[in-house]
Amino acid sequence: MFKVKKHKALFIFIALTATIMGSLAFLYLPDRFFADANTITLDRYNEAGWMGSYPFTMSFYKLIGFNNLPYSIVALIQLPILFYCIYKLSIPESFSKPYLRNVIVWICLIMICFFISFPSKEFINIIFLYFVAKVLIMPKNLRYKIFSSILMFVGFGIIFRQYYIIVPVIAISLYLINLVSIKNKAISNVFFGILIVCFLSLSYGVIKGEFMSEGSRESLNQRRIARGDQNADTMILSPVDSHSAIGESISIFYGFFTVNLPLNGLKFWYKPQVILFLLWQFLMFYLLFNYYSKALKNEDFKHETWVFHLVFSYFILQGVFEPDLGSAIRHKIGILPLIWLAIYYDKGFIKRPKIKKKYVFRITK
Repeated sequence: MFKVKKHKALFIFIALTATIMGSLAFLYLPDRFFADANTITLDRYNEAGWMGSYPFTMSFYKLIGFNNLPYSIVALIQLPILFYCIYKLSIPESFSKPYLRNVIVWICLIMICFFISFPSKEFINIIFLYFVAKVLIMPKNLRYKIFSSILMFVGFGIIFRQYYIIVPVIAISLYLINLVSIKNKAISNVFFGILIVCFLSLSYGVIKGEFMSEGSRESLNQRRIARGDQNADTMILSPVDSHSAIGESISIFYGFFTVNLPLNGLKFWYKPQVILFLLWQFLMFYLLFNYYSKALKNEDFKHETWVFHLVFSYFILQGVFEPDLGSAIRHKIGILPLIWLAIYYDKGFIKRPKIKKKYVFRITK
């Protein structure tokens, strides 16, 4: 009789549960969760194209015909695809045990149904990062993985999300910083990574006339405030004016801590769903940071360390571009394949090239 092992059975159960919940999302999710999906499917202003996240997503769903399907049907098709991609990255045998890392991942998998049960940019994002993750787990040398993932991020950034081009820039910087013998490497890497983003933002400001967080997060949120957006109560607004170099730097540091260690979100104590999301985000960052620190100290985890460099480079960038806490969570779900590899960094998913044995024959008389 065919038997499914516990860890795989639980994964399949979570996948089925999330798919069913996703197909019924229109019954319980508030309208704001469908705002992007409506923009993508209706394409009111004929914006479809192949450059930029919204135009690309609109064209993608038109091409495959999903823009005319009910959202419940879209969920029944695309959610199993996403779970299949995660499944192909391997499921650890300890997946069924109630360890902290597993609980965090279980929540990640369930949350897919809240954010990707309809036409979504994050569906394309996860598919792309699945292919990046597949490269990272290949039995290839580290140079190949670094070079390939950089090319993939740059290409995807040009076509889909421009700020993805910055991810490998920060990751390479962290890789080089890691070559220097310093204490508390994880803290140092994150700190210098934020400084690098500050430098990039200030340089961008000199060229374009406005800094990166000023021209994205801050300007968007000011417009939302001006029109009295009632759904923007979790907006991330800098405590200081971001029009100066110092203000922009403070804004980036503030954004990083807000989206990754959202202690200021405790002001929403009267909204249990917000508190639960923030607690999940806090615990996930704490866990990943702890694993990052361990990987940096172990020479045997060089391949895994590159995965962490990519993940934390993305987390740092979130401090620049994320307009609110809801978007921060949704975009973290969008990089689930990389988070999966990072959380299970010590489970042997990431392969190395096979070592070729050399045999020396000695001629004896």
